[in-house]
Amino acid sequence: MDEKTFKTITNAGAGSLAIGIITLVTGITAGILLVVNGAKLLRSRRKVVF
Repeated sequence: MDEKTFKTITNAGAGSLAIGIITLVTGITAGILLVVNGAKLLRSRRKVVF
């Protein structure tokens, strides 16, 4: 019984760790894309004429 509980806790911990890493990488990637697109918009702001 204890071995089954230990395996369940281990699998839950590993799954949580994997989801956390994926979330972290996704957040960093989204942040980089937002900064790059914002810089492009600010650079092209001079070209807009009303």
